[in-house]
Amino acid sequence: MPLRPPRAILFDLDGTLADTAPDLAAAANFLREERGLPPAPYENLRPVASAGARGLIGAALDIHPGDSRYEELRVRFLDRYEASMTVHSRLFDGVPELLAQLEARGIAWGIVTNKAARFTDKLAPQIGLGHAACLVSGDTTPHPKPHPAPLLEAAKRLQLAPEDCWYVGDDLRDIQAGRAAGMPTVAAAWGYCGHSAPTTWEADALTHDPQQLLQLLP
Repeated sequence: MPLRPPRAILFDLDGTLADTAPDLAAAANFLREERGLPPAPYENLRPVASAGARGLIGAALDIHPGDSRYEELRVRFLDRYEASMTVHSRLFDGVPELLAQLEARGIAWGIVTNKAARFTDKLAPQIGLGHAACLVSGDTTPHPKPHPAPLLEAAKRLQLAPEDCWYVGDDLRDIQAGRAAGMPTVAAAWGYCGHSAPTTWEADALTHDPQQLLQLLP
């Protein structure tokens, strides 16, 4: 079924617009280095990059929320990441051209991420996303994705009905949030995708590179 033509397209950040995994993985491996451990293989850390501290500390050290050591590690991880979050992070190939095409067609675009504003407010302009029509961070609303609140907040800021916005993301919770908000959803299979196949997420569409998204537009 063709998707309803969008008046705006909202994107997840990590793993969808930007390849931030190298800097996130470096922060996780810093924690291992402090403990005299060798670096964890990048291929083990990349898939969980969209899960932030929780995913990366879990993958790097097998320590999870609820463990008495977790909170101290989380603070250390985030401080290290903040100090070096633009060393290797960049937009995925094809993203600048995609965003330029959307603007040329009069389609607004924005960012809805679970990353805290402490990071997004600095990161977005430094990697070429400072001109987003809206930026909703993980702590902008009381509930992060997969709750629909962040997506509904973005639609409100754009003064659009949710059904007039598409949501594009590389994680199952992105698709769940978009569905709950009443938005058409697009799975970004070029991203990190966690440990599940995007084909199982029941998104309205599946794309394998940023330019493919343009082919969905009427």
